[in-house]
Amino acid sequence: MSYNTVEVAFDSGVATITLNRPDKRNAISFQLIDDLLRALHDVDQSDAIVLILTGAGHAFCSGMDLGNLKALLGRSPEQNLQDSQTMVRLFCALYEFPKVTIAAVNGPAIAGGTGLALLCDFTLAVPEAKFGYTEVRIGFVPAIVSAFLLRQTGEKCARDLLLTGRIFDAQAGARMGLVNEVVPAEHLMARARELAAQLMQNSPSSLRATKKLLSDHARAEIDAQIARSVRENAAIRTTADFREGISSFLEKRKPVWSGK
Repeated sequence: MSYNTVEVAFDSGVATITLNRPDKRNAISFQLIDDLLRALHDVDQSDAIVLILTGAGHAFCSGMDLGNLKALLGRSPEQNLQDSQTMVRLFCALYEFPKVTIAAVNGPAIAGGTGLALLCDFTLAVPEAKFGYTEVRIGFVPAIVSAFLLRQTGEKCARDLLLTGRIFDAQAGARMGLVNEVVPAEHLMARARELAAQLMQNSPSSLRATKKLLSDHARAEIDAQIARSVRENAAIRTTADFREGISSFLEKRKPVWSGK
């Protein structure tokens, strides 16, 4: 299978998907979403037991592509809803992926990039990695990721991260239980492969059954939260603050909020 924005490699039971837009800091484009969904499907159908997700260059994923952000300003309500549902498919495909997943976070993972990095079963990050649910800074609502973050950290921490939109580093992520290990950059991929080898000493069928059990435990609650999140994600795009947030971000100026 050929892809435009990701690379997929297989080696001794380990699949590696590399977000491959280094010139764009691996920003999430409509094409990348499509490629990543297809890559996840192909890995699922393969003999791989463990999946490693990482980024090319010096960033893991810098969030949404600027061109895509600009395009959002002209979307219809139906297109906004469809966009939200597409992002849900991506996040759920990763969160519920039947094989064990390891994020090897090699640099900044912001907004949607934070979602991708922290939805994996294991998150390894270099000390220089940065994370942040920055949606409120540009008039978005972090609706979809909130359903997962609440389960990962608890309400108090989720309120902190989602309402402030603050950037936090790998060590802070580890203290909050969002990052499993902080690993020097030169050892990141070796440590990810070492962890994969450790996991593959276990029964593959047991790994899949355990992951399914965990996903099934969470499904009813997450499905209900996501159904509302999709509506909120689409609705916020009709507001003046959303248009101002995106415009100010693209124009590199301070937003002037109207509260509408």
